[in-house]
Amino acid sequence: MSSFAEEQIKSHKVVVFSKTYCPYCVKAKNVLKKYDIKDIVIIELDNRDDADQMQDYFARVTGARTVPRVFINGKCIGGGDDTARLDSNGQLKELLQACDAI
Repeated sequence: MSSFAEEQIKSHKVVVFSKTYCPYCVKAKNVLKKYDIKDIVIIELDNRDDADQMQDYFARVTGARTVPRVFINGKCIGGGDDTARLDSNGQLKELLQACDAI
């Protein structure tokens, strides 16, 4: 269990678990940058010693161990492609507005 990851997800409207060199992570972060999000935290796992444990936690709670894992209002919306798809069909903006992140 990753209590750090859990705490971040509970404490912030938008949380992105990322790796600095991952193209899908860059994609998700670039999509999110289009919005003026009031409460966003980006955690770069490649800068952390507990990255493997956190990815094991993601596998348990989201069904995927891969990054990015993007959480909005405590719910995982998926990874880079999922974030881009939600943006392109207008659902990302709706999710961000619904939790008062924008």
